[in-house]
Amino acid sequence: MAPRTAASRAPRKTAQGGSEARERLLRTASELFYAEGIHVVGVDRIVAVAGVTRATFYRHFPSKEDLVEAYLGVEDANIRGTLEGAHGATDDPVELVGLLIEGIAEDVARHHTRGCPFINAAVEYADTGSRVRRAVDKHRAWFRGSLEHVLRSAGADDPVTKAGQLVLLRDAALVGGYLDGWDNVRVAFVSAARQAAGLDPKAPGSTG
Repeated sequence: MAPRTAASRAPRKTAQGGSEARERLLRTASELFYAEGIHVVGVDRIVAVAGVTRATFYRHFPSKEDLVEAYLGVEDANIRGTLEGAHGATDDPVELVGLLIEGIAEDVARHHTRGCPFINAAVEYADTGSRVRRAVDKHRAWFRGSLEHVLRSAGADDPVTKAGQLVLLRDAALVGGYLDGWDNVRVAFVSAARQAAGLDPKAPGSTG
C-alpha cells in the first residue's frame, strides 16, 4: 500500500467552504501535522510550502489553533466517510459489523501509517479544556457511539462494552501498525476485533 498522504485525504472542498488558498493551506498543514507533529510545524513553514502569504493564512485561519481544528475536522469527516461507505454496502446489520472492521483496517493501512491523528494531537495538547482536546473528545465520543449503534442493531449483547473494546483495539492497531508495520498487525487486529464484536474471528475469505 502507498503511504498515507494528507493530500489524498483532505476533501477538495471542506464543509465550511473556502477559497483555493484555504484548501491548499489545509492540505499542506494536514500533511505536515500528521507527518511531523503539530507544534514543531510553524505558520512560516506552512505558508512557505503552501505558497501563500501570512496575510492570506490569517484571513482564513485567525490562529494556528483554528487551523489545527480544521485539520482534525478533515480527519473526522474522512473517518465518517469510511463508516458511511460500510453502511452503503449492506442492509444486513451483522454483515455491517464485519464490514466496519474491514473498513477500519483498510483506513489504517492506507491513510494512518503514523498512528491516530487524534491521539497524536491530544499528546501535544495537554490542556483537556483546550479547543483541540474538545475536538478530539467529540470525535471519539461520536466514533464510540456509532459503533454502539451498529452493534446494538446487530443484536450484540452489551454493545456499550463491545464498542469500547473495538475503540481500544483500533487505538492499539494504529500504534502497532506504526511501530511494527501494518502487515504484521492486520490479521491480529481483524481477528481480535471480530471476536470482540461477537463474530467468527476468521473473516470471510481469510486464509490466515
